[in-house]
Amino acid sequence: MKTFQPAVAAAIFAAALHSTSPAATATAADPAGPPNVVLIFTDDQGYGDVGVYGAEGFETPNLDRMAAEGMRFTDFYAAQAVCSASRAALLTGCYPNRIGILGALGPGAKTGIADDEWTIAEVLKTRGYATAAYGKWHLGDHPQFLPPRHGFDDYFGLPYSNDMWPHHPTARHFPDLPLIEDDEVIIPKIEPADQERLTTWYTQRAVKFIEDHRDQPFFVYVAHSMPHVPLYVSEKFRGKSQQGQYGDVIMEIDWSVGEILAALDRLGLDQRTLVVFTCDNGPWLSYGDHAGSAGPLREGKGTTWDGGQREPCLMRWPGKIPAGSVCREVAATIDILPTLAHLAGIEELPVPHAIDGRNIAPLLSGDSAARSPHEAYYFYWGRELQGIRSGRWKLHFPHAYRSLDGQPGGTGGRPAPYVERRTELALFDLEADPGETTNVAAQHPKVVDRLQQLAGAARQDLGDSATGHRGDGVRPPGRVD
Repeated sequence: MKTFQPAVAAAIFAAALHSTSPAATATAADPAGPPNVVLIFTDDQGYGDVGVYGAEGFETPNLDRMAAEGMRFTDFYAAQAVCSASRAALLTGCYPNRIGILGALGPGAKTGIADDEWTIAEVLKTRGYATAAYGKWHLGDHPQFLPPRHGFDDYFGLPYSNDMWPHHPTARHFPDLPLIEDDEVIIPKIEPADQERLTTWYTQRAVKFIEDHRDQPFFVYVAHSMPHVPLYVSEKFRGKSQQGQYGDVIMEIDWSVGEILAALDRLGLDQRTLVVFTCDNGPWLSYGDHAGSAGPLREGKGTTWDGGQREPCLMRWPGKIPAGSVCREVAATIDILPTLAHLAGIEELPVPHAIDGRNIAPLLSGDSAARSPHEAYYFYWGRELQGIRSGRWKLHFPHAYRSLDGQPGGTGGRPAPYVERRTELALFDLEADPGETTNVAAQHPKVVDRLQQLAGAARQDLGDSATGHRGDGVRPPGRVD
């Protein structure tokens, strides 16, 4: 973990010690204290891969329970449709372009999350939280990039995607895949039998951490390696779904959610724990029967169409979030950090530089008058600004994208080839047309002009390779010395 800036840290801890507000003085046993947080993040799971979002061929009773007892978001976005960039945004509250982490970092990457970026864990530790991360990290596998250096007291998992190993049918020149505890390699060479246990291992670790830290506020980040290919599932769920191996994997993830909810109930922590479930990007459609579904949305992983970045998101906090509520406002993974900071009683973020997320606590209250804090949300692929959403409108700028072009995906864990397609400037009304099928730019020139102006400001701040803008607000990633 970074060394906190002395002046900032001193001010934070002094405020916490001397404040008379309930949030500052309450203990973990007091429901008025800072909430516990469990953040569950899956890999390559599609918008249509949860029961309440229309899943077919398998059931997700525990995720459906989260929706029944909490809030379901319909318009919730990841920051980019690829692993490392998406995770960087989730944990720092920044567009990945701002902090220089793009694409999917490979084994031995010389870049990763910078030491002076603040993660959710580091922010919450200023309020006395115990913190843990279990699962896929993918923000750099050098020790200086691993979770213990970035606010997490406990870590167990894989340093990058589970296809980055020699066993994967399409892998090329990848080294052995290690399993890491804190910053030490405990299994240098993961085998298929180990992959089958990953979901169970992550779940057991999360439950044990919750049990051990029941008397203080805690933050647990459970980043499942599944359902990223290659798919692996334990014996207890193998062959259980009608959909095949992919459905089996999702059912086991749902079981994991149920185990965590049961632990919170057993320990009397339900009403002071916020549980968040969401995903890093849309389905890897080229894998066909080993991939998920984007439901009614267009395209999938690796694109800025909504199938690539609009994700299922469920939030449950009994007594705080209205049961059975639905939020149709635009929100995103970058909003989780500032929202959790607000809920933990942090009036001013300790982060010494700009972040892009906004506090969405008013949306969680179920207030019908609450609106998205984002005038605009930006869609980047790599360094290229490809789209912008504001309210019901989404504008795509001219760009190339990959597509199956109506052809079926692969079978048995081997992908089908993509073809390259291109869109010209196109405006979509997502309220009427969530599948982004009908370009209405000609009918709404003023909307197009307004979104073009907002995009111009984003290019100045975050850059755009398509227009040659470098971005005045971009920060470098961390680099191996």
